[in-house]
Amino acid sequence: MDLGTILRRSAARNPQKAAVICGEQIISYAALDRSTDALARWLLREGLDAGDRVAIHWSNSVEVVNLYFACFKAGLIAVPVNNRLKAPEIAYILGHSQAKLCFSQPELAPLSEEVRAECPDLRHIYTALPFLSTTESDGARLPEVSPHRVTAILYTSGTTARPKGVMHTHISLTGATELMISLGMDEAHIPLAVTQMVHIAALACVLLPGISCGGTVVLVPAFDAATTLDLIERWRCSYMLILPAILRFVVEEQGRNPRDVRSVRLCLAGGDTVPVALQERFRVLFEAPVREVFGMTETVPVTAIPEDAPRAGSLGPALDLVDVRVADLTGKVLGEGQVGELQVQSPANCVGYWADPQATAALFDEGWLRNGDLVRHDSDGYLWFEGRVKQIIIRGGSNISPPEVEEALYHHPAVLEAGVIGMPDAVHGEKVIAFVALREGLTAGEEELRSLVRIRIADYKTPERVLFLPALPKGLTGKVQRRALKDLV
Repeated sequence: MDLGTILRRSAARNPQKAAVICGEQIISYAALDRSTDALARWLLREGLDAGDRVAIHWSNSVEVVNLYFACFKAGLIAVPVNNRLKAPEIAYILGHSQAKLCFSQPELAPLSEEVRAECPDLRHIYTALPFLSTTESDGARLPEVSPHRVTAILYTSGTTARPKGVMHTHISLTGATELMISLGMDEAHIPLAVTQMVHIAALACVLLPGISCGGTVVLVPAFDAATTLDLIERWRCSYMLILPAILRFVVEEQGRNPRDVRSVRLCLAGGDTVPVALQERFRVLFEAPVREVFGMTETVPVTAIPEDAPRAGSLGPALDLVDVRVADLTGKVLGEGQVGELQVQSPANCVGYWADPQATAALFDEGWLRNGDLVRHDSDGYLWFEGRVKQIIIRGGSNISPPEVEEALYHHPAVLEAGVIGMPDAVHGEKVIAFVALREGLTAGEEELRSLVRIRIADYKTPERVLFLPALPKGLTGKVQRRALKDLV
């Protein structure tokens, strides 16, 4: 079905139940259904046509929920923009997606306005949702929306310097929703959206399944461990999906200043592995287990650790309705214990990358989505992570493209060569390390280069260290050898 129908059905079942809570705002299902109908009609009256892109540059809020479902109902494509990005990154997403409208939180709007001239397709930037009467009808019927239509473009860092726009349809997001529900969510759950809904995790693994089940979704506008625990205690939240890097802070805060968290029944962690010691500490403090889930923006979830048969260090088996195989780089399927690339067939698979047919073609192998991770499987079907085909750095659950950081470094006139790698980090999973060779006769300091990167791209992508070499190690083709750089740290 289309995603607008998910909300309509839940509103019909229990219209007065709270659908979304954010701060002191409590929005019922009936009110959310009416407001998103009105907003969808307004977007179409603004001259948008089916398939036009609407950028959402906003932190977790009732406004974001309204914009998503209005786009779903109007047949438009939502383009969430990470609120941690800097002006050049925002300009790329708005320009590449050819967004017609941008809704930008007042505190973030100056960044959108700064790049407006670089985005010729952008008609208007709104810093508030229009005030609309939900009791008056303009007589316009909302269009029937094909579930095969692309409804969201989620930009993610890839192996290139520019992010890719992952295209999800109503079908693929509904597939992800149903897979998440199969892990144990139901109408009685009160899901907590800890991460931003710009990411697939909060959108497809918390908001959509929560609304589909008819639960009450509680939003965390900006992560803070104390606030997260306060919300769990106040609203009796029972479900959350969280990044391992921030789970650590939640556990530490609960240890220092305990809240009543007995309502938590299901905690899923994804985006990186969860150390066994952290899992055990969570179980003691929350009296509930942490179940690891594995996926990516292109398809989620793929695997989950069973609650009754965990196997420390594994990714778990594939979920029901998800098929996986392990193949070498020629596409040959490998057997038990052999290391190869994970490939996935799932109802949650995306349909490709926006305006990038070459990358889309490379993403699929005869209908199987190429995950880019190296794994092996055992006789029971459990998958074990062995490395990455790609060189993505995962810091705190966020993907960082080394070429993107390198490109930012190259904006300094003294930088002749740059190479960026990820190294293990006890708190964030990985940290960013940059190696630089300077042009003869020119100088640059470590903090100077870090500040330059911070101006151009998000803070979390900034190298923690910049190391200087006379020249970077290169292979026969002249490419920088990142494996060799790792040996120098």
